[in-house]
Order: sequence, then structure tokens, then C-alpha cells
Amino acid sequence: MPQTTLTDISIRALKPPAKGQTTYWDKNLPCFGVRVSQGGTKSFVVFAGAHPRWTTLGRHPVLKLAEARKAAKALLAEHTLGKVRPKNITFEEATRLFLEASRQKNKPKTTFEYERILKRHFRLRKTHLADVTKAEIMRRVEKLKDTPAEQNYAFVTARTLLRWAVKNDYLESNPIDGLSPPAKTTSRNRVLSDKELAEVYTAARAYPYPFGPIVALLLLTGQRRGEIAALRWDWIDTAEKTITLPATLTKNKHEHTFPYGEKTAEILAELPQTGEHLFPASRSHVRGKPTTIYNGWTKAKPLFDATLEAVEPYTLHDLRRSFSSSLASLGTPIHVTEKLLNHIAGEVSGVRAVYNRYSYMPEMKEAVAAFDEHLETLCTS
Repeated sequence: MPQTTLTDISIRALKPPAKGQTTYWDKNLPCFGVRVSQGGTKSFVVFAGAHPRWTTLGRHPVLKLAEARKAAKALLAEHTLGKVRPKNITFEEATRLFLEASRQKNKPKTTFEYERILKRHFRLRKTHLADVTKAEIMRRVEKLKDTPAEQNYAFVTARTLLRWAVKNDYLESNPIDGLSPPAKTTSRNRVLSDKELAEVYTAARAYPYPFGPIVALLLLTGQRRGEIAALRWDWIDTAEKTITLPATLTKNKHEHTFPYGEKTAEILAELPQTGEHLFPASRSHVRGKPTTIYNGWTKAKPLFDATLEAVEPYTLHDLRRSFSSSLASLGTPIHVTEKLLNHIAGEVSGVRAVYNRYSYMPEMKEAVAAFDEHLETLCTS
């Protein structure tokens, strides 16, 4: 990593990297430096200890260089003498620092979910972090027993924060280390029955915009919920009846063009065209985060599910798995299904994928038409 003589002038002149982050080490004080992120944030850091680890001292220019160097020297001296003790901070401050650290190394979605969970289920605010007990954490986790997935995620998020606090000398020990997530998880193999598919589709077609049409499109196309929510009108070729998802949106970072059938065409024709997106956000911000596309999953799905009578608990991703399973039952070759789902796997992958550039568009159109016909039969029988 680069070394430089840190001064107020040199720090101001440091340019953000094109990607990730770069740490500039101070030639005059070993283990002390400035970390510059892609977004331009500059933070003073120390990397030291018997088992070296990062400590963020604060951001520049809120924290002055002279103050940061003084704090770094004190911290390095404590490490040398073995006198590093937990710092006395509140749970609220620990949450802020934890989220800041998460933004530097995790995907935005991960940090967003951490923030959502901590602010919704762990409002401990001014409670000193060292005073947070196992009983207090588990009491809040227990309140979520009616939503097992959320309960597990809340537990894991709290444990992650507390482990981070120990690693960064804010705690001597993690009160819930050694405990397992409270709810039993099921494997991701839920496939809706034909009867359930028919009921979900029928309910979705009767349910108001935007959630009803979104559910129907998920069921009919087998695409991911984030991909459907982000759809733009200029990605749709109504003449060819295809939709093209850009590489920036798809999970595998490959552009994906897939055909759609008559049922999808009917839904698209009914949607209001009020802008570039099919499903624009009803508000410009959701929980303080800028957004342009639909993001109301948490509230909408329970309300939608309440209209169903004979459908066991399911996730929206289960509709994608059910689409794949239905195609298999209809005799669709696996490589055609994989192509529809934009999977770089299965029978056409690796070296074979490099040489096999055939799009399978006719086969995919045939599969989509067969699924439409199959669904129509289910809904009318």
C-alpha cells in the first residue's frame, strides 16, 4: 500500500480510487494512515495489535490530522503495553460505526438490511453497549417468533454487530456467541402445487396495481423479483414479445433476453405508463434511502396472502422455482429452462457456453406458450 507524509494539505489532495478503497500510510507513524473510499470518504485508521486488526478513528475533516495522530499514538501505546480496554459507547453509536464499516466492505443491500433490522428490532439507543445482556437481545428476538425468517435474520444481525464490537475493542465478549438462530429453517425446495399456482395467479390478476401485476409477472416469467420490479418500458419489444434485462441488473451480470407469452402481453397492455419504469416507487425515498422503483414488499405480501384460501406459506422466489418445475413437467429440456431463468449452469456452461452461442429463442417461446396453456387449464378446471 502507498506511503506518504500525511499533512492537512496532502490529505485534501488524495484522490478517490476508481473502485474499492485505498489506504495511504503515514511515513512518520507506522500503522497509522488515511483510508480513501471510492465515494471520496477519508477516514483515519490504525492497523495494529498482537493479532492485527483495523480501528477507524474518525472521518476527515471532522477529525483533524493532529487529533487523529494523537489518538493513534495512544492506541498504539495501549496495544504495546497490552492495556487495550473496551471503549464505553452506546448501542446507538455502535450501530452507526458498525454500519459505516459494513458500507466499506459489503454490498449496499447487505448494509441496508442490517440497518433495517437494527433500527426496527433493536432500539436500544442510549443503552451502553457493555450493559446489553443476552436476555435483552433474546427477548427482542423472541418477539419475532411468528415470522421465523425475520427472527433468524434479526438474531444473526445482532450477533454480527456484537462480534464486530468485540473485534474492535468495544466489548470484551459477545453475550450471544455460541447460541444458534432460534427458528428452524427449511431447505429452499418449496414448489407450489398446480392448485396453488392457479389460486395465486387468479388472485394476482384481481389484485390492485402494482403488487398484483408484479406477482402475476413473477409467476408467468420465472424472473427474480428485483428484475421484475425494475422493468423499464424501453426493455420491452412488443413486436417480438421479448424483454431484455441489462447486465447491470441480473445476478450473473449477463444480459438476458427472454420471450413472454400472451398472458404477460395482456398484463403489460393494462399497466399505466407514467414514466420510464413499469413499477415506479410511490415515494422517492424508502426509510431514508433514495429509490425509483417499487420497494413495498414487506407490507404488500402479507396483505396479498390474506386473500388466498388454500395456499401454504411461500416466498416470491418460490414462484420462480415453481415455474421451473412446471416447465420440467411439461417436457421442456433443462437447457431451455436454464436459458429462460438466465442460469449459466446445467447442460450449457463453461467452455461449451463459449462455443454455443445459439439463443434457443424458438425453444423458449415454445416453452412459454406451453406454460401459458398449462396455467389456463389449471385456472379453468
